[in-house]
Amino acid sequence: MEYFGLTDKGRVRPTNQDIFQIEAREDNRTALLVVCDGMGGANAGNVASRFAAQSFIESAGDALSGTLDETARQNLLTQANETVFSLAGRQPEFRGMGTTLVAALIQGDCATVINVGDSRAYRFDGEAMHQISEDHSYVEEMRRRGKITEADARTHPQKNLITRAVGVEPYVEGDLFEVRLTEKDMLLLCSDGLTGMTEDSRIAEVLSNAPTLELAGDALLQLALDGGGRDNITVALFTLGKKQGA
Repeated sequence: MEYFGLTDKGRVRPTNQDIFQIEAREDNRTALLVVCDGMGGANAGNVASRFAAQSFIESAGDALSGTLDETARQNLLTQANETVFSLAGRQPEFRGMGTTLVAALIQGDCATVINVGDSRAYRFDGEAMHQISEDHSYVEEMRRRGKITEADARTHPQKNLITRAVGVEPYVEGDLFEVRLTEKDMLLLCSDGLTGMTEDSRIAEVLSNAPTLELAGDALLQLALDGGGRDNITVALFTLGKKQGA
């Protein structure tokens, strides 16, 4: 089991409102990865993403040692949402803040993905990218209804308008996905600072050629920066076995 994460403010934004956290158990079979992309002026986005990620990790706690059913997994998200929403209600400068959240709970060869917003989870099978999560965004909903094409979605002026976020409302529902992993698979969690700057095929090329997760993460960051770096960039990578060539 190997994992790696990094975050960068990019070339344009003055601050970084993204955050990632990774917690792994000593049994070498259990891990939790979380990526959040905050929103809401000044420092509010930083606060929302940080508190959501911390709450999610802390709520998992000892539960990582057992099997979490669907209700228990949703409760992790509920607690994170309540933490951010409550803080926003107590501090006027944080009012309206929120954050995306995508998390992967790995237990053995099973990965459970939870997402709210447009941060994404992918499985890379050694050749191609397979998006696990589904974006909660205005543009993605139009694409799913067939009103715009995938190419249109990439350049749509409202592509950053999300329809769900952690902490904005008293309750939020996340989507749950389960995938089985093999030792050749790699999980990628990322903010839209990566996916908005490049295409899945370029990401797959990087993951195919990088000999280690750290070098893969560095190369993905550079890919996003070369694409313009117009947003904060965060990636978290996980694999059951060693990266080929490591």
